[in-house]
Amino acid sequence: MADLSQPLVSPRREENKPIHSPESGRKESKAVFVSDADDIPPINSARDFYREFYVESKKLWYLAAPAVFTSVCQYSFGAITQLFAGQVSSIALAAVSIENSVIAGFSFGVMLGMGSALETLCGQAYGAGQLDMMGVYMQRSWVILLSTALILTPVYIFSAPLLKLIGQTAEISEAAGVLSIWMIPQLYAYALNFPVSKFLQAQSKMMAMSVIAAVALVLHTFFTWLLMLKLKWGLAGGAVVLNLSWWVIVVAKIVYALSGSCGRAWSGFSSKAFQNLWGFVKLSLASAVMLCLEIWYYVALILFAGYLKNANVSIDALSICVNILGWTVMISFGINAAISVRVSNELGAAHPRTARFSVVVAVISSLVVGLILAAILIITKNSYPFLFTNDSAVRHIVKNLTPLLGFCIIINNVQPVLSGVGVGAGWQAVVAYVNVGCYYAFGVPLGLLMGFLLDWGVTGTWLGMIGGTILQTSILTWMVRRTNWNTEASVAEDRITKWGGPSISS
Repeated sequence: MADLSQPLVSPRREENKPIHSPESGRKESKAVFVSDADDIPPINSARDFYREFYVESKKLWYLAAPAVFTSVCQYSFGAITQLFAGQVSSIALAAVSIENSVIAGFSFGVMLGMGSALETLCGQAYGAGQLDMMGVYMQRSWVILLSTALILTPVYIFSAPLLKLIGQTAEISEAAGVLSIWMIPQLYAYALNFPVSKFLQAQSKMMAMSVIAAVALVLHTFFTWLLMLKLKWGLAGGAVVLNLSWWVIVVAKIVYALSGSCGRAWSGFSSKAFQNLWGFVKLSLASAVMLCLEIWYYVALILFAGYLKNANVSIDALSICVNILGWTVMISFGINAAISVRVSNELGAAHPRTARFSVVVAVISSLVVGLILAAILIITKNSYPFLFTNDSAVRHIVKNLTPLLGFCIIINNVQPVLSGVGVGAGWQAVVAYVNVGCYYAFGVPLGLLMGFLLDWGVTGTWLGMIGGTILQTSILTWMVRRTNWNTEASVAEDRITKWGGPSISS
């Protein structure tokens, strides 16, 4: 990942040397601030590597374990609703799959992406000890995301004609359209959830979010079964419970954040939340574009399935695979959250060696987890499809797609971690350009070529799109390898000063 034996600059300042930052894409003459206090020493041997790997792993998993659990729980809300919908009917399963993946997935990507600006700002401010601005950042993000939710509301209202416009069948579009209107409250829950989550995440308050998510998941599972199957409310019951589950999580997090548990990070509502909004919007949009392009990539896979022969069966099979992929990727998203906190905190504190080594530990850990998950899935390929559907044709396709799903899990367990490094360092705009090129200029056309022109069907479409993910992962790896972490520490100091905090070197 990086040449860890390469010595980093140890003096506190190295004046007027040209540096390069992936964030700016240009050379500048800047002072580089590096603090030796609490930064790891240079690694010159295998013993040094294993010692520091153990130390950093404990720090990483202290954050990652509860973050993984929280991510899996929150993702499971929609996945469990989809699982019960498969027991209602094939159309119900397709409707929930399309609404979750396309309509809610679109909004989720926008909201999560825009909220992720706080990973950079709050994380680096916390590392630099500038706690007072963190609450202001969260309030600014609330203002922006609630405004964005208003703009996105028509997408939910007119989802049925929109789905028909992009080629979905009339029956699936109508069912998904009705469900989308019922799910509008979830959209506004997203707008409040992601800023408060990133605010707490930057302070390593992961355990509190895990407890909230666990309680909500237990309640969600029970009441989804009760309303959808036992009381036979069908999709209406699923929508009611899914909305309530998200609002339970949001209210609980806000109460926790505002109750005094965050100390100086929350000092009350402030008019500063409405200052410098445009600059905040630009950073939020860069974050949104970066993450949306990743999230929507596999949404496109399900949409393409709607154009294949026997669309209902193809969509159901792919939605099950993408559902499982989403569950496993939530583990890497947890590590993503942890590495984003580690990188942003360490850069904010001017510890570039520690930030760089954190990246190495996170990538290795995520790769090992991906290999284990893929192996489990392949071993159980004859059994797990029964959990999702009673349709034998769908189960057969899922079984045949399992080796491809396993490979995809391995790749997609590493890729979000590298994206988390980009968020922690503030490279959102650069990563967004990489995503556009790799996913939509390369992966999507290749998938369409293999799936339709070569007539390889679902397997060909998925293979082509995996090619885009492999290319994107390779480029992000190259970016991380060539990064000057001393420079990134200096850029973090400038960013903190720009957004309202005093210089950490003053």
